[in-house]
Amino acid sequence: QDGPQRKKRKSEVGEVDKQLDILAIGTAVGSILLYSTVKGELQSKLDGGHDSRVNCVRWHQDSCCLYSCSDDKHIVEWNTQTCKVKCKWKGDNSSVTCLCISPDGKMLLSAGRTIKLWDLETKEVYRHFTGHATSVSSLMFTTVKPMNESKPFDGITGLYFLSGAVHDRLLCVWQIRSDRKEKNAVMSFSVTDEPTFVDLTVSEVKEEPVKLAVVCRDGQLHLFEHILNGYCKKPLTSNCTIQIATPGNDGDSTPKPVPILAAAFCTDKQSLLLVYGNTLQPIIEKVSLNTSESHICLVRDIQKVLSLRTDAALTKVKTPVVNSDTKVLVPGIPGHSTAVKTPASGKEKKKNKRKPGEAEESIEERLGALDIDVSKVKTPGGLPQTDSFAVLLVQGLESNDAEILNKVLNTRKENIVKNTVARMPIHAVIPLLHELTKRLQGNPYSASVMVRWLKSVFTLHASYLSTLPDLIPQLGMLYQLMESRVKTLQKLSRLHGRLFILVTQVAASQTVQDVPEVNQTAKLVYEDDSSEEEGSDDEMIADKDSDENWDEDEEKEEQSDEQDMTVEKEINGDSDLEPENESEEE
Repeated sequence: QDGPQRKKRKSEVGEVDKQLDILAIGTAVGSILLYSTVKGELQSKLDGGHDSRVNCVRWHQDSCCLYSCSDDKHIVEWNTQTCKVKCKWKGDNSSVTCLCISPDGKMLLSAGRTIKLWDLETKEVYRHFTGHATSVSSLMFTTVKPMNESKPFDGITGLYFLSGAVHDRLLCVWQIRSDRKEKNAVMSFSVTDEPTFVDLTVSEVKEEPVKLAVVCRDGQLHLFEHILNGYCKKPLTSNCTIQIATPGNDGDSTPKPVPILAAAFCTDKQSLLLVYGNTLQPIIEKVSLNTSESHICLVRDIQKVLSLRTDAALTKVKTPVVNSDTKVLVPGIPGHSTAVKTPASGKEKKKNKRKPGEAEESIEERLGALDIDVSKVKTPGGLPQTDSFAVLLVQGLESNDAEILNKVLNTRKENIVKNTVARMPIHAVIPLLHELTKRLQGNPYSASVMVRWLKSVFTLHASYLSTLPDLIPQLGMLYQLMESRVKTLQKLSRLHGRLFILVTQVAASQTVQDVPEVNQTAKLVYEDDSSEEEGSDDEMIADKDSDENWDEDEEKEEQSDEQDMTVEKEINGDSDLEPENESEEE
């Protein structure tokens, strides 16, 4: 948690050499590692003191004693020689975030929500200080001696100390007084953002001002210079603000701010060490203090410095000078200077040098000299196979080449997609998913092609994906895209059904209109005789009472036969019947 802290001992030279340059590193699991910077190895490990994350570690000035605080609300005093807990006590009702040892080594400041001053002999609270709304992130003493020298000094009364809290733009200064009534801050320093790094020069003389350097989260450095001489109501503003920016040349006319990461006063108290730039490769620079100006902007070209450093690192690689008498062994049978060739190739080794006027060898001949089967290299029809597709896909993902990726990912054959995904290496699975997500997000019409790749990746590499601890943030965007599409599926299907019905009705009405009209007038009309209608009626009556009218039916049949005879005679011209006979027949 803390930066490197050198342990100070007033002891023999041999013991000082052993205990010098040891880093105490608090871990998230509750253990503390003691690392030797001289040997470059882990010296010892302190276990059994904390059950939760270690927030702060502080060395004691005079003994091989170490103090640590944790989220488990406890403060632990360690004996670094035996690597065991010397004393452990509850420091606060919530997590203890910061510690600071007094200049004489008899008192200890601890801070969580409230700041407490402990007597290290009795492990009892000497004073309480309240004023920060959030957890305290920094604690340090600003004076070694009290400003009022008339009273006798007990080692702690009259001293000032500084505290800063999380999400708080005020740094508070407190004074340890003899009476217990005053618990509030004496004065405060105002900065532009939450302080991330604080350093100060300790005031040893009464008239000497305290110099304070505060690095904020916004990348600015604020310098304060003030003599601590009692209560001050208003928050004090910075005497000087330092910022760093790029020059804004080389095509980009707008200068960009460079964040300051940390700042520390040098031993002469007149110059500062600035740490700025990238956290992975920070730049450290010594700057002389000039607080006469209220705002200083330093112009630094970070890219040039980084590129120069990179080039310098590359030039350190030395190529060994090989003498002509030296025999270089290559992989193969031990003792051979060249790779062993197969006995099938009975050709002699050709010389590399061409004679003037001789034609240059073709690639096929060169491959033949290397004993590579040319037929295997050439593919039928020049189409890339699945193994080369997998190689192309990995190359495209690593180089971010859009042309190669388009060539591979626009494949619609299911078999080639499956084989390519199966043969690609494991480390390329997540970059492939990111590329597919980006294409789905940027070009929704390509979903039909990209879904085939997604299906193959999830099917074939499900076991690997399930082992990733950060799988949910990795696939969060893809999941949101899929969910947003699925939400609209039901509405789209309803709309599709309605449109389908409308289109079919319109098409049906058009087909009806296109059919020619049918002529409804009849070409032939047939009408039945009335006698048949009477006969049909008689038949219905005869069915009802057939027994009573049996004779009448026979007479009617005879009459009908005679009528037929008369009709035939009329047709033939024999109409010489008498009127009497006609009446009788009627």
